[in-house]
Amino acid sequence: MRQLERHHRNALSDMAEILYPEDAAEPILSRPVRGALTEWLTEIWAAKELEEVNLKPRSRALFYGPPGTGKTTLAHHLAARLGLPLVVARADQLVASYLGETAANIARLFEAVRAGGQPVVLFLDEFDSLGSKRGSTASAAGADRNHSINTILQRLEAHDGTVIAATNLADDIDQAIWRRFEIQIEIALPGPGERKRILERYLAPFIFEAETLSSLAEALHGASPALIRQWCEGIKRNLIIGPKAGWNMERDAVIERQLASVAPHPDLQRPRLWERGARDPAIRNLAWPPQRGKAGG
Repeated sequence: MRQLERHHRNALSDMAEILYPEDAAEPILSRPVRGALTEWLTEIWAAKELEEVNLKPRSRALFYGPPGTGKTTLAHHLAARLGLPLVVARADQLVASYLGETAANIARLFEAVRAGGQPVVLFLDEFDSLGSKRGSTASAAGADRNHSINTILQRLEAHDGTVIAATNLADDIDQAIWRRFEIQIEIALPGPGERKRILERYLAPFIFEAETLSSLAEALHGASPALIRQWCEGIKRNLIIGPKAGWNMERDAVIERQLASVAPHPDLQRPRLWERGARDPAIRNLAWPPQRGKAGG
């Protein structure tokens, strides 16, 4: 499998990154997303049965939702479930300033994937930069954007493989491109159950009572998985480095220090924990210092 990297190094090195099945993480999914993913995988594995009734498994999906909700992690997980590498192409590696160059880069990406000779899952990140709504052709820039969109449409139709695109700005996606994706899955912010599981995963190996995790999950309402992970890892970093650096390691000092260094994007909802800080009930009831279990346990 790792031979794919060597084979594609020259063709893809300036356009994409290759992620392998063995490096994929298990995502923490809401019930609707888990159901949609299971349905898609089941039909992929039932390709022969579908062919008997003149159907093919769907091969193109669009993941949309706020930033930091784990769209890339989910795409990597799905590719791993299929036993395939994930080729991650980001818009900033494809969009160019010269007329016609973006369309040429898109074509070159699909050609490189096709020429690899091995199946992969192609992941188009920040897809709104490539597939935003078409506009007037009065200007050269407008005509060039429309040319790029037409190239995407043609390449999606012709591509014999799985393609996943991800965007934080679903409203910006051109309608024709939206229709080319047979599956559209909203990756929303995590609910209380998912937030609790994310906290438990990323605070480990430190051990917290279930009630404490539930309280913290409530205080983190509106937080993305990426923000929760940052906060958890920052707490652990403080617990390990703080004593060596001579920092104040009292609970409130650690919490306030971490909240000052990690924050949600200004355009996103500000969780209650950032409003109340160490005064939040979830922190007031937090046993300190946390007990450390076995690593990986």
